[in-house]
Amino acid sequence: MNLPTGDAGTQRRIGSRLAELAQRIAAWPLPGGEHCYRSGVGYLDVAGFGPEAGRLAIAAVTVDGEVHAVGDHEVAVPLHSVSKVFTYGQVLADLGPEAVLARVGVEPSGDAFNALRVDERTLRPFNPMVNAGALVTTSLVPGPDPQTRFARILATLRAFAGGDELTVDADTLAAELATADRNRGTAYLLRSAGLLEGDVEAVLTRYLQQCAVHVTSTQLALMAATLAAGGRNPRTGAQVLPRRRVRDVLSVMHTCGMYDFAGEWAFEIGFPAKGGVGGLILAVIPGKMGIAVWSPPLDAYGNSVKGVQTCRELSARLGLHVFATPEEDALLTAAAPPRALPVPLEDVVERPVEPPEAWAGPPPPQR
Repeated sequence: MNLPTGDAGTQRRIGSRLAELAQRIAAWPLPGGEHCYRSGVGYLDVAGFGPEAGRLAIAAVTVDGEVHAVGDHEVAVPLHSVSKVFTYGQVLADLGPEAVLARVGVEPSGDAFNALRVDERTLRPFNPMVNAGALVTTSLVPGPDPQTRFARILATLRAFAGGDELTVDADTLAAELATADRNRGTAYLLRSAGLLEGDVEAVLTRYLQQCAVHVTSTQLALMAATLAAGGRNPRTGAQVLPRRRVRDVLSVMHTCGMYDFAGEWAFEIGFPAKGGVGGLILAVIPGKMGIAVWSPPLDAYGNSVKGVQTCRELSARLGLHVFATPEEDALLTAAAPPRALPVPLEDVVERPVEPPEAWAGPPPPQR
């Protein structure tokens, strides 16, 4: 169900809440140990990455097409792994879920995004959000030749973004191709297992082309809003993806989109999302809005640290968890946000627990 978001009072509230959120996130100190990714170079510490590490953008587009953005939201950056969402939706629509499920699963892997591993029970990549699954997904895009197949991918991305502005950045693509040994090895292993057909180098190039497409945070928020609106672009009115396939995509994003952080994400933050090593996070609030956050410093899972914190506040403070009640929504309703955030689950898990006094005393005998 789509909630009304177009009245003037709601729009003012969204703008005000996002501006307040951006100020808090910009001032929020990084916990430490973060790295930033640069194509062709790899992972650098925050100091070595330069001033761009301090950039932040937050954009939201409602299902009515209203746009709100703060920070560096017009800076274009590579989609990287966020592109996997849209190619997966495309092949689901083109081939049907049965054909896609025969090659790539929908199970959370519990592994890093670039792990060289498949599901030992099914001998398929675990899901389309990890690199192995995304390579298979990209190989399934129909077309008579590599150029036609990539043109289909780019057309899909542009339809989600509502225009022809999206293009492949040549420098990003060249840098990724020159340092793609791990993805190249993964692709050849997949072909040896019969999971990937055709020219491996062509598939790899096509995959890296989609990763090298540059978007602004505002454009990405519109792409997310298209998913939130059941596949209909709120600005152009075009039905980009069938509603049933949108449900499939959002289901996989919810359980697998944040890699080996996906379980904690679903429990604590609770809306479908996808991160990328460039610092982007795409988030979908079904029936309400799409959100994009960009901040380059990454955590140990490869997700934007400040992007995750932004989404944590959107969920806990502004009530956008998918299982929250309407009364908790402090963005689209006049509900007052809570003053304090709950303690992040990762802090609860990692903090040592002192046993109650009743547990004190000699240890029980070992049997």
